[in-house]
Amino acid sequence: MEVDMFVTDVMIGTLDAGSSSSGGVGVAIATASTSTEWPRSPRVDEAGGSSWLNKPPMERFIDILDQLDTKVESLRKEAMVLRDQKDFLAMSVDLLKNNEYLTGLNENEREEIDCYVQRISSRLGTVELNVCTVRDQAQEDSLHHVNSLIDLIIASADPVISRQKCQQYLNACSTTDTSVYTDIDPNTVCTDKKFESVLLGCTLDDQKTIKKRLQALLVYLTQQTIIH
Repeated sequence: MEVDMFVTDVMIGTLDAGSSSSGGVGVAIATASTSTEWPRSPRVDEAGGSSWLNKPPMERFIDILDQLDTKVESLRKEAMVLRDQKDFLAMSVDLLKNNEYLTGLNENEREEIDCYVQRISSRLGTVELNVCTVRDQAQEDSLHHVNSLIDLIIASADPVISRQKCQQYLNACSTTDTSVYTDIDPNTVCTDKKFESVLLGCTLDDQKTIKKRLQALLVYLTQQTIIH
């Protein structure tokens, strides 16, 4: 499934002074048609009722900017949901590549599976979702360190140890978390202090994303452990 993303042009036009109900400069904002139509933002010179007409031009600008700000925030949230879905798919592919049952296949079967996995990874790589989070260098380093620790869990060949380590990391995200897998000896599952220390160096947005990633990973590892 190919994913095509279109960025609509935002056109700002200056209206004639005579066409503006306020006698000043009007600004019109228009967007190209998309598959999901958003309600059109009002124009600064648009008659939107007596309350709108009675507002000074500055207040009209502020009202429109408030609406645009709300839409931008909504767009960011939707993009982050899609980004999380992509990350989950990428994690699932990585887990399959390291699945111990692959050792039970013959060489030709493993080669076929590997080619299929590579094809899926390549197609997933064509989907680019980028929601920028402002980070300083220390936060960048902390995020890289956290991702490296999680990648070690994914690459591990022992699902039991991986699950326990994942639970420790998840506990570090929040001491109030309810464990997905409750039949674990509390003496063997505790907060990983090293992971917690690195996690605290990440931004709040990154911490939320990391927690979601660990929750999804723990569910998968728990299912793998039950199968065994």
